[in-house]
Amino acid sequence: MAIRKSVEEINEKIRRGKAVVVTAEEVAEMAKDLSPKEIAERVDVVTTGTFGPMCSSGAFMNFGHATPKIRMEKIILNGVEAHAGLAAVDAYIGATQVSAEDPSYGGAHVIEAFIKGEDILLVASGKGTDCYPGKFIRTFINKETVNEAYLFNPRNAYQNYVVAVNTSDRVIYTYMGKLLPNLGNATYATSGELSPLINDPELRTIGIGTRIFLGGTEGYVVWQGTQFNRSVEKNERGIPIEGAATLAVIGDLKKMSTEYIRAAYFTNYGVTLFVGIGIPIPILDEDLAYRVSVRNEEIDVVIRDYGRVERPILGKTNFAELLSGEITIQGKRVKVSPITSLSTSRKIAQELKRWIKEGRFLLSAPVATFPEDAIFKPLKVREKPRGVYKPAGVAKDVDDTKLVRVNGLNFNLEKCVSCGICTGICDTGAFSFNENRKVVFNPEKCNGCGICVDACPIGVIFEAAEEKTA
Repeated sequence: MAIRKSVEEINEKIRRGKAVVVTAEEVAEMAKDLSPKEIAERVDVVTTGTFGPMCSSGAFMNFGHATPKIRMEKIILNGVEAHAGLAAVDAYIGATQVSAEDPSYGGAHVIEAFIKGEDILLVASGKGTDCYPGKFIRTFINKETVNEAYLFNPRNAYQNYVVAVNTSDRVIYTYMGKLLPNLGNATYATSGELSPLINDPELRTIGIGTRIFLGGTEGYVVWQGTQFNRSVEKNERGIPIEGAATLAVIGDLKKMSTEYIRAAYFTNYGVTLFVGIGIPIPILDEDLAYRVSVRNEEIDVVIRDYGRVERPILGKTNFAELLSGEITIQGKRVKVSPITSLSTSRKIAQELKRWIKEGRFLLSAPVATFPEDAIFKPLKVREKPRGVYKPAGVAKDVDDTKLVRVNGLNFNLEKCVSCGICTGICDTGAFSFNENRKVVFNPEKCNGCGICVDACPIGVIFEAAEEKTA
């Protein structure tokens, strides 16, 4: 009889303290003696873990308003520029953004300092407006003073990655670490049989809304990660042999630990952030029991030459060979080392296991799954635009046939979003709402005063080139 469980059934066992939880390494050992059906009968949850450099990381912060209020248009945190194009006092600091004074210090270090509770120097400026008259502020913030701080990482937890080597005759510095010339060494990423997305390669239980371990606290998967790719070649176990699926994740930065979030600097490459992620895999049936039973020797990975622009494939290996410390490439024995910490990955899987067994962490089924046909497309360099191209400062793209012209003003109502600002500012009643709350314009009531021009936030009302008529 086929084994069938639901996430809610497993959660009920977790609440009662009856769930059987093992790590991915533990279930791989069990699989040496047990069939997938036997594992599905005995195990409810398998925990995974990975801790490695994840460049596509960063944090949103809201600083709160000072007196006088300021719309922060340029924000510097500990000498590192944060993106200020969000609102008045919101910012996003990217992990790889670096200090203008010290390129070995960047957003990742600011994030780590924030988690530690250290004071961070905030310097911000803006042009000053009627509602935000402030133009400059210099102050110190920390995790006690800011309102919200969320780690938000657009691309983490690669399903698999590659082994990096260098056949050129010079040392090269990469996000995979320092690569010695002439196949002097090799590096690899991910945690093998502990890797979250390798244990559910079809992503049956991982999707939007999945609750995860993130940086030492509870987090969530919010979308597929950038560069998400379902077209990668797979091995006999159905596991991609290089970078494939990724995750976009979010969690409360204030509750995280520097044990699982650490800043790093790769010499002559740049700043990055080590991020700890653990995902529980509910064993719903025999197929999932088979998937989580994967062993390191069954996880294939390609070897790519980072010493060449095109990064050609030089061969394949597997994680069992990688863990031995040496692999053979083109007949040569090459020392190999990870950039992912296996010891911390194990700790994450064990910590998540403990949370679940103690009833502190329940599973969540995805509210939506990821696309099956997603591919990662390379950037095509083109000298000419394919369609409309409007650099900043050029005239509006206007279809003359869609304009209403009256008293020296143009009204492009086709592009109106019906916000209604014009209805409250027009003294003549030329703008009003219809029964569907859509803005309508009556040109017979317009006197051409132009008060609506700078009030329209979308720019669909603008002065005509010709002189206004009386």
